[in-house]
Amino acid sequence: MRRLTPGVLALVLAAAWPGVALAEPMNFKMLSNYSRATFKADAPLETIVGTTAGASVTGNLAVDPAQPAAGTGTIKVDLTTLNSGVTKRDQDMQQPQYLDTANEANKYAVFEIKSIEIAGPLEPGKEVPAKVKGILTIKQKPVEVVADSRVTYIKLTPDQVEAQKRFGFTSDNIKVRSKLGTLLSNHGIAVPQLLFLKLANEIQLESDLTFAKQ
Repeated sequence: MRRLTPGVLALVLAAAWPGVALAEPMNFKMLSNYSRATFKADAPLETIVGTTAGASVTGNLAVDPAQPAAGTGTIKVDLTTLNSGVTKRDQDMQQPQYLDTANEANKYAVFEIKSIEIAGPLEPGKEVPAKVKGILTIKQKPVEVVADSRVTYIKLTPDQVEAQKRFGFTSDNIKVRSKLGTLLSNHGIAVPQLLFLKLANEIQLESDLTFAKQ
């Protein structure tokens, strides 16, 4: 026993003692009806804000609330549904020199969670800050990014589950609000010189996502 590392010893004890169970991550699915994604481009002469929500925002998480730092997941946003409030501008954003969403491979922005910096376990009803590290892919150009996030673990009682299940909620739910930045040039999108006062290269992305245990 002295030769066993602490990790191996824990495995041996868990296997030998029926009362000890190894924690496994819970699988969560995004509730699209309660989730949205937003981008903001703040240029000298114009600020553009685009939003999409509902079925256009999908994703999943695998996380153990007791050990959230090991969580993983994938978020997808349908870029063809972005609405900035100006139809012509929205149509222009889809053109080949910008998002090029006629190419099916460019239709989605994808964020893959690789690691999470967070202090301690998730406690029901308590919002905690976290830095979520991952890969953001837009127009097939992946970039490493870090999202500043706020995570809330929401645990429902059986009576609450009964009242909320028709909306998709379950006994265990997680809400994640995040902000991150990227550059259009990181993703192969060049801002024409003619538009540099009206279209910023720097883009701020925000999301408000709700997940329910599956």
